[in-house]
Amino acid sequence: MILTFVGTAGSGKTTLTREFGRYLEENGYRVAYVNLDTGVRHIPYNPSLDVREKVTAWEIMEEGYGPNGAIVESYDRLLPHVEFYIDAILRLNEENDYVLLDTPGQMETFLFHEFGVRLMENLPEPLAAYLFSPDILKKPHDFCFVKFFSLMIDLRLGTTTVPVLSKVDTVRDIERYRKYLEDTDYLTARLKLDPSTQGLLAYKLCSMLSELTPPTRVVYVSAKTREGFDELETLAYEHYCTCGDLT
Repeated sequence: MILTFVGTAGSGKTTLTREFGRYLEENGYRVAYVNLDTGVRHIPYNPSLDVREKVTAWEIMEEGYGPNGAIVESYDRLLPHVEFYIDAILRLNEENDYVLLDTPGQMETFLFHEFGVRLMENLPEPLAAYLFSPDILKKPHDFCFVKFFSLMIDLRLGTTTVPVLSKVDTVRDIERYRKYLEDTDYLTARLKLDPSTQGLLAYKLCSMLSELTPPTRVVYVSAKTREGFDELETLAYEHYCTCGDLT
């Protein structure tokens, strides 16, 4: 089973990759790790496949590129080798129970570059966990944003995308987050009370959510306490081994 972790910098992708992998190994599963980030210097797991063996962003910076330009250029240089990485991941999938893909810290590099799109389009029934941390959820329209961003990942990468609230060990009132993330009617009703331009836009968008979003539940995890790991494992199993209904 191939599980791809996608999210903004600081959302906890790499830490979750390590801890969830350890959790799976402790439960008797064979796990392979894949690092797709050309810009990371240190990773806390031993990758079976690592794009840095081909190119790194910091080596390109020595050629005179700035940090952002070097990252984009690194994926330009990886693109001719995308078939190699597809084949390598598929082989790892045959040899292991789980293959965990750790994507770049700059999420846009993976989402908007052809390397990421072609990679995901050629994996069987790809499942992506979209990580977002509690600190970006301040107002009702923020919850609408993460719901739609999950849908945009579906659209861009052709994946089944599961919204994953990370770092839940830092949250005091988790039920508030659950209410906004799981009850679309409640969220829409709250947005209707927001007179701002953002509120109006979010209200109209969320009014369409039930028609647009596939049946997928939200997962709440903590890499620190391992809360939600059993749910993430169950969800991956349901996606690949049963009916695919992730409600």
